[in-house]
Amino acid sequence: MPDDDVTISGQIRDKLIAKKQEWARDGRLLTGTSADPARERLPPGQRLARDWPVLDLGAEPDVTPEKFRLDIDGAVENRLSLRLENFMALPQTDSVSDIHCVTQWSRYDNRWQGVSARDILALTRPAPDVKHVIFTSFDGYTTNIRLDQFDQPDVFLVHSWEGKPLTRAHGGPVRMLVPRLYLWKSAKWLRRIQFTISDHPGFWELRGYHNNGDPWTEERYS
Repeated sequence: MPDDDVTISGQIRDKLIAKKQEWARDGRLLTGTSADPARERLPPGQRLARDWPVLDLGAEPDVTPEKFRLDIDGAVENRLSLRLENFMALPQTDSVSDIHCVTQWSRYDNRWQGVSARDILALTRPAPDVKHVIFTSFDGYTTNIRLDQFDQPDVFLVHSWEGKPLTRAHGGPVRMLVPRLYLWKSAKWLRRIQFTISDHPGFWELRGYHNNGDPWTEERYS
């Protein structure tokens, strides 16, 4: 459910959701090929974009600095509840990575700043039997990845893009960045990270999209 203390503008576009579910049923954009990321930079079926398209469900939460809170919990030794100033006081890292959206566009060499997933793991110390990580947004959106996908050097909780704070449209003040997977896995308006033993498929995973989401093997749909 959306966070009660955050204003959400706009309305969920049910027709857009229905259309994307139709894409999943029809296998839209699938080429039936795969690629080796060590040799090919652009995944199958993708095209390069110069800008960064804005894609959402039609409703954007207005997460002001005063209302921001990030809870990191689940099966961990040390739970965290961070206000924005606490988050910004954590070790900050610069990163450059490509991003790939399931709607067919990719963008190269994005420059980010944020907190690395590995620093979060060091702070929280998940239990040995944790296998999954669940992201929840301020608007109630959820998505899931495996722990080994979270524990990568290019995974970050980012607050800046190209030297400027993330805009609200792109998920500011803080969003996930999991660049090796399709971008729907990089939840905007990050509100909670939960470490779990069992898997919990999220919004798009329950609507026909792949549970893993690897662009190089075209895991667009289930």
